[in-house]
Amino acid sequence: MIDAAAKVAVDLEGRDYDIFIGKGLIAGVGAELARRFPGSRYCIITDETVAEHHLEALSQSLADANLAYSDIVVTAGEASKSFSVFENVIDGVLSARLERGDLLIALGGGVIGDLTGFVAGVVRRGMRFVQMPTTLLAQVDSSVGGKTGINTRHGKNLVGVFHQPALVLADTDTLDTLPRRDFAAGYAEVAKYGLIDDPTFFAWLETHWQEVFSGGQARIDAIATSCRAKAHVVKIDEKETGPRALLNLGHTFGHALESVTGYDAARLVHGEGVAIGMVLAHEFSVRMNLCSPDDLSRMRAHLEAVGLPTSLSQVPGGVGTADDLMAAILQDKKVKRGKLTFILTRGIGQSFIADDVPPHAVRGFLSDKLAE
Repeated sequence: MIDAAAKVAVDLEGRDYDIFIGKGLIAGVGAELARRFPGSRYCIITDETVAEHHLEALSQSLADANLAYSDIVVTAGEASKSFSVFENVIDGVLSARLERGDLLIALGGGVIGDLTGFVAGVVRRGMRFVQMPTTLLAQVDSSVGGKTGINTRHGKNLVGVFHQPALVLADTDTLDTLPRRDFAAGYAEVAKYGLIDDPTFFAWLETHWQEVFSGGQARIDAIATSCRAKAHVVKIDEKETGPRALLNLGHTFGHALESVTGYDAARLVHGEGVAIGMVLAHEFSVRMNLCSPDDLSRMRAHLEAVGLPTSLSQVPGGVGTADDLMAAILQDKKVKRGKLTFILTRGIGQSFIADDVPPHAVRGFLSDKLAE
């Protein structure tokens, strides 16, 4: 058994899997895979940045366990969630002659996890894969729950499948190589779990966020709490037909911001879009007389304290017009028959799904925010 500081079980009736969280897990990956999946071969899929830091260690771990493996390295960044890269990775997996019983290993952040999971979901009509998230955002969010996919010119994550991993191994040592900006972006997803339905966790983060950033037990605790929260929601609503939509707090606005900035990481990364999106969701809730301005001020102050952007004016190069943002919002996966669905809130830890939000109200709100 791999030596992990925390373990979270995802219970999905016959498709259960474990999430292991802790320091130094990469060294034991080979032995763990050999124990769990005897006789299997592997293909590591990663990007150039992650490969520089972690591919050699993972390769050595697999070699030490006498496992047969190959690797595919793609360009780092959101641009790799594309049809062209998707096709190239599929070609690499098939060229390696991997069979349906073999496994892919997603070594990287959310882009690599989403891309690899989608490839695994369709090659040979479904292969197994292992998530090895190397960013905070991926460790607390995208590696858990089985959402996979790529982007199109129409929007983010519009093509993909639900395909659960066979195992998630979150080595917190990999977070030490992250730029602070990327770590803070991932922290937005951590804070999200408190803002959805766990005000006690949010209050804990307000006190312990510096320890989460510096590492140690607080970081592991925050990741484990986040994973437990997501595992619970995934168990009751795997394919987002109900309460799982709560996990999208801030994402409708955030995805629109990513779209209008052309997925340009120099201007905005996903977690920053989510941070601004969560503030907008709280501001819109205040405007609709649902949420106290005091709760809005409190959550915004915390995000600002950790170094996250909280307003549209902080996006370099601007975000276009209200119509530009509305066009992106109307392509969101949560739109149903043209009706907008937002995650709004009655206060910290009191988020809810709001169906049929009037588009004119959102457009007016965005126009006012852009005029500030």
